[in-house]
Amino acid sequence: MNGLLVLIPVALGLGLIGLAAFFWSLRGGQFDDLDGAALRIFVEEEEEDDTP
Repeated sequence: MNGLLVLIPVALGLGLIGLAAFFWSLRGGQFDDLDGAALRIFVEEEEEDDTP
């Protein structure tokens, strides 16, 4: 029983920290462009040759 008195607040605290991190990343624009990273693999970029 004493373990529950410790584990329940710890679990709730970690859940709130995770939820706050999710909303922080959402507000920071982390999830704005979901298709861009998937389509970026098809874009061919020119390779720069830096050897003299």
